[in-house]
This record gives sequence, structure tokens and C-alpha cells, in this order.
Amino acid sequence: MQSVIHQALNAYAQAAVDADVMTAHPHRLILMLFEAARVAIARARRHLASGETAAKGEAISKAIQIIDHGLKASLDVKAGGELAERLSALYEYMSRRLLVANQRNDGDALAEVARLLAELQEAWEAIAPGGGNSAPETSAQTLSVTG
Repeated sequence: MQSVIHQALNAYAQAAVDADVMTAHPHRLILMLFEAARVAIARARRHLASGETAAKGEAISKAIQIIDHGLKASLDVKAGGELAERLSALYEYMSRRLLVANQRNDGDALAEVARLLAELQEAWEAIAPGGGNSAPETSAQTLSVTG
């Protein structure tokens, strides 16, 4: 019975996330990617501490996918120029550090990537549309979807 309730709650939570993604502004989607990557790394750190190797690897793989196929893929190098190129290189570095963290059970590498993501997320929050700063359309990191 407990398992059925847990599955229902997970399905409800996933539906809520899916609805949020479908209606979110592109700027908000980037924030969601930062948060999801940070959550995956936090899980990896917990699994590393408790010796759960397979779960640690899955969490790290999820973080890498979010960074590579979400954050890095959403960069608009034409519009963002050098800034977008530098972000791309930083995302590549983070993915490599996560691979090292997985291979060597390196908690410091996980912490480093979590810190970098937090700093980028904070900067991204500072340029929120409507806040008097640059809008997502003029930033280095834009999505191909329209908001």
C-alpha cells in the first residue's frame, strides 16, 4: 500500500513539474535547469556519503545531462558571442569534473560544480525580465523556444 501511495505522489509531482515547464518563460526554464542540476548533485553527494555507488552514478549522469543537453544546448553563440562561448567552456568543464567525481568518488569535485552552478543561477536570477536588467533575448543564454 505504501508503494502505491508513493507512486501516486511521484506521478502527481511529475505532472506539476511538466505543467510548469510547459507554461514557463524561457528565462524561468533556465532557472529550473540550474535548480535541477543542483538537486541531482546534492543527491549524488548523499549517495556518495552513504556508499550507494549505482545511485551516485545515476544522479551524476542526470546532472551531466542537464548541463550538456539543457544549459549548454540552450546557449545562443551568435547572439551571446564571447560570453556564450565562455559559458559553453564552463559547462564543458563542469561535465568533465562530474565525470571525475563519479570515477574517483570525489566529493570535492561535486562540491565545486554545485558552487559554480549556484553562482551562475544567482547571476541568472539577477537578470530576470522585468527587473530593469537585460531580458533573456539579449543575454548569452537563450532558448530556441519563444516565451
